[in-house]
Amino acid sequence: MPRDQRTIIAADLMPIPDYELIRKDKKQEAIARKALTRISVGPNATALFETWDSMWLQIQEMLRIEKGGEAQIADELAAYDPMVPKGGELTCTLLFEVADEVRRDAFLRTIGGIENHIALQVGTHVVRARPEGDIERTRESDGKASAVHFFHFDFSPEAVAEWRGTDATAMLVIDHPAYGHAALIGADTRAFLARECFN
Repeated sequence: MPRDQRTIIAADLMPIPDYELIRKDKKQEAIARKALTRISVGPNATALFETWDSMWLQIQEMLRIEKGGEAQIADELAAYDPMVPKGGELTCTLLFEVADEVRRDAFLRTIGGIENHIALQVGTHVVRARPEGDIERTRESDGKASAVHFFHFDFSPEAVAEWRGTDATAMLVIDHPAYGHAALIGADTRAFLARECFN
């Protein structure tokens, strides 16, 4: 598996019968990983930083669920490989969660354009989110935001150095007028993501 190449290819994927044999262990690994990569930002937002392993598992699960065989692999790679951090970036899935459907719909209509209001602040560096370019995440027709967003954070070498260091504070910041919140990113999370995501 070419983790050092920062990509997932078809040869990295397992036939579903073989995957079933290790699935329980892989799901346990995912739970442990999410303890380090999941961050709540305010009452309604959860960020999940992605890694090679999290995207590999997502592809394997989609193949297992949809049972599309070889024909499905190319689509899943096209969907999920772009979210594998490529060496000088972090990637994350950001979810807005409101349990009540009516309240969720109303909330999402207040945060249109939120994809332009996300950043990582690392010491003196502000690393703005770059939305994954698959689809627009705010509807033009009514300004309603999607409940799920996919982001890249492109780090300079100096920002990587601050992320790896222990002196600078790191935060995930949402500065939308209707949803302004920030969350500290702990040392264990920073060390894990540095190992997994940066060259």
